[in-house]
Amino acid sequence: MVTAARVAGSAAEGAAARKSAKYTDIETNYVFQSIAVESLGPVNASGCAFLSKLGRKLSTHFGDDRETSFLFQRLSILIQRFNAILLLDSFVK
Repeated sequence: MVTAARVAGSAAEGAAARKSAKYTDIETNYVFQSIAVESLGPVNASGCAFLSKLGRKLSTHFGDDRETSFLFQRLSILIQRFNAILLLDSFVK
């Protein structure tokens, strides 16, 4: 955990590795892609590549080159909302 304080994204990489290890026994009928996002934004490398590929496929399907940006913006907003909920729930009621 010491590297998490020194290297941006290392916590996400560690979380993604733990998720992948947890689901190693998943059936071969499924494709498992671990996606780990840190609170301030860094995404693990394989998760970022997957989301970028998904964004390109969305762009091809919908015909808008901005779909990848929209996907990452949506994820960013979700993370911000989740962090706000966690912050509000941390106050004593």
